[in-house]
Amino acid sequence: MNFFYQFFFYLFGLIAIASAVTFVTRKSPVAAALWLVNTMFSLAVLYIMLDAQFIGIIQILVYAGAIMVVFLFVVMLLNLGHPSEVADIKGLGARLVAGAAGLALLAELAVIGRQQLPELIPAPPLHANVVNPIAAPLFNEYLLAFEVTSVLLLAAIVGAVVLAKRRV
Repeated sequence: MNFFYQFFFYLFGLIAIASAVTFVTRKSPVAAALWLVNTMFSLAVLYIMLDAQFIGIIQILVYAGAIMVVFLFVVMLLNLGHPSEVADIKGLGARLVAGAAGLALLAELAVIGRQQLPELIPAPPLHANVVNPIAAPLFNEYLLAFEVTSVLLLAAIVGAVVLAKRRV
């Protein structure tokens, strides 16, 4: 059981690092955003494996979901690049490598599905409250920072709309 956790921890750690490096090296902002989503999913898996399920789910919902949708919306609104530049995979070799990586991930899911997951990942005790230790400081001590961040995101979206309208 220890080998299971260690293997997948290092595997998803390497996937997160490789996705982050690929995110930084992309020329297309849309392709970079998709690699960032892959990095966020890998980090969420690491959080879940470290027994921080709430943080893992929030990582997927907030960062990989909402923030990336807003980012892609702004990128599409600004109309950066041509459709031919969006695709990173252009050759047959790269498509074969991507297909092999996809099959490897499906094989991992099949192996995990055969295992008895309740024994491998123990459920938290029923009395454990995983939301309160995170929500209490967020809405008490860090409320101002939380609200300022939301206002800054709103201002960035409004600025992108204004810039896009000016070009038309």
